[in-house]
Amino acid sequence: MSGQPHRVTLLTRPGCHLCEDARAVVARVAADLAVGWEERDITASPDDLARYSDMIPVTLVDGVQHDFWRVSEERLRAALLG
Repeated sequence: MSGQPHRVTLLTRPGCHLCEDARAVVARVAADLAVGWEERDITASPDDLARYSDMIPVTLVDGVQHDFWRVSEERLRAALLG
């Protein structure tokens, strides 16, 4: 690990029921591990919308795609601890 703190980004869109579940998982893991996170609405960016429209929700760890559709709490924890 580079010594830099990890950052999680959750890509969502309005009306996404899977995004609600993902938000809860990301918020819980980030709070437990003291990791910063942000949520980004893909409909605000044509590039995000084109790239991720069929995959929402998507989690990025340090800017790299980590998961999509369902967020695995175990995989996210492992990525942030590893």
